[in-house]
Amino acid sequence: MITPTEAQQQIRDAPGLSLLIVAPAGCGKTEAMALRVAGLLERGQVPWPRRVLVTTFSNRARDNIRERLERHLPAAAVRDRVTVANFHGLAARVFRAHAGVIGLDPQMTIPDSDWVADQCRGRGLGFQRAAEVKGILQAVKQRPLDDGGVEAALAEAGDPDAIAIEAQRVAERRLTYDDLPRLAELILQDKAVADLYACLFACVLVDEFQDLTPQLLRMIRHIGEGKTTYAGDIAQAIYGFAGAAPAHILQEVQRETGASQIVFADSHRSSPAVLEMVNALAPFTGGQRLRAADPARWPGGGLAGTAAFPSTAAEAAFAREFAATVLERAPGHRIGVIARTASRRRFADAAFEQSDLMWHRWDDPVLDTETAKIMRAALAGLGPDAGAGPDLPALLRRACGLESLHDPGTRQCVNEAVGWACDLLREGLVPSQVRARVKLGDDSTLLTAPGAHLLTGHTGKGQQFDWVVIVGAEEGCIPDFRATDSGLVEEARVLSVMISRARHGVLILHATEVESLAGRVWPKQPSRFLEVFDGIARCRDPQGVRSWMAVADWSRLSPPDS
Repeated sequence: MITPTEAQQQIRDAPGLSLLIVAPAGCGKTEAMALRVAGLLERGQVPWPRRVLVTTFSNRARDNIRERLERHLPAAAVRDRVTVANFHGLAARVFRAHAGVIGLDPQMTIPDSDWVADQCRGRGLGFQRAAEVKGILQAVKQRPLDDGGVEAALAEAGDPDAIAIEAQRVAERRLTYDDLPRLAELILQDKAVADLYACLFACVLVDEFQDLTPQLLRMIRHIGEGKTTYAGDIAQAIYGFAGAAPAHILQEVQRETGASQIVFADSHRSSPAVLEMVNALAPFTGGQRLRAADPARWPGGGLAGTAAFPSTAAEAAFAREFAATVLERAPGHRIGVIARTASRRRFADAAFEQSDLMWHRWDDPVLDTETAKIMRAALAGLGPDAGAGPDLPALLRRACGLESLHDPGTRQCVNEAVGWACDLLREGLVPSQVRARVKLGDDSTLLTAPGAHLLTGHTGKGQQFDWVVIVGAEEGCIPDFRATDSGLVEEARVLSVMISRARHGVLILHATEVESLAGRVWPKQPSRFLEVFDGIARCRDPQGVRSWMAVADWSRLSPPDS
């Protein structure tokens, strides 16, 4: 049993149902939320047969919270008294059960892919034009409008592609990811339906409140206003492109919760060196300044370094060299190699592909436990010659029971996993070989597997690694070339999120020349954010990093679970 920290105990024992938890990365937020649920149930504040609703933004976060809940509650209590759902899954549940309230068919097709993006590609829209169309549809559908209201708003906007795509959606009787929360909000405006959910759920917990859109906040308030615990950190608000409005949401949450607020300041994840870099960005991010809960855990105080390279090839080679050194001296460690975008990370990808190191690319679709279980079961039922059939995708979808899945996130993950498995089967692998590559669901999963992990800053949110190597710290990449002055705050938060994934140490690398996807080489300036690390970075070049590694006490640099 894990001993709660003082702040976690305060959260568990907080008497009211309304609470704001300000919890920066690595401070024990997920554990605190699980303890909060346990405390509410143990004190009888959720009388039988009512339940606790815990909302998340991803299947991965959902699985993580369920795992923590099982540490503090019997399995039957987790099953019978707690509902953990991502927001789109909750919205789909509301729609399936009550679509008739707003005159729609509950059997409309629930999304399992980015259908709008598919339509943009089918119309031959370029990257910029597709982004414009998706942005128009998203903005309109984040208002509480029925289908007629959406049609009118799009007509007023006057974008022909957005109008045509919406008309096709209606004709095909399907929903998109933007439609689900829109329609759930409309349904929950019906007092009888809202009262039903408010009665079912005695209280609500919201994970990562800073990523809420105003629409999602309204949806949650229909169910749990005045009885909701909001947990998160404004410094990790990195989803403005998806409609999140962190400043507005924080103001609304503070108004709702009043003086009921608990703030974490002690990090149980990161070394003092890593935290110094996170704190250096606090003036940009608006985050809480952090201190290591137990500095003695970190021999030498940890590693924080920056380094410049003449080319992306040299940068990628050093990232690979660093990972190789770590894995030679600490084979159980995990190294996150993270970039602002996958296109900028491609140079590191190529370097690791040419090595014999253990590495994992997070772009592959099978990442969450539920998807992995479904895929493993489906592949186990296929014969060795399954890859030869012309109807392989349909065969796999039936084996996965895709049509019986209602959670949109799970549907999307399974649909992507089917495509991934089909590609491998058509390359000549047999189902048992593909099944062996589905690591999640085993004792050793991708989220805990040692080796190098290649991912982007947004994908890595909520994860942790023993070491983080950030590549591509150049102007135009971080901050992104599209960022306006107002968007620089979110860009600083993306960098802070990447840094704060690290336990022992973090390196921030950049190249003076970067090759474009078209093959042209461009000169690059270092990211403006690197200036804040002057005087903080303990290593300023590759040789400094090598020297630190040579004298580090590797016997004390242990993985988190050892």
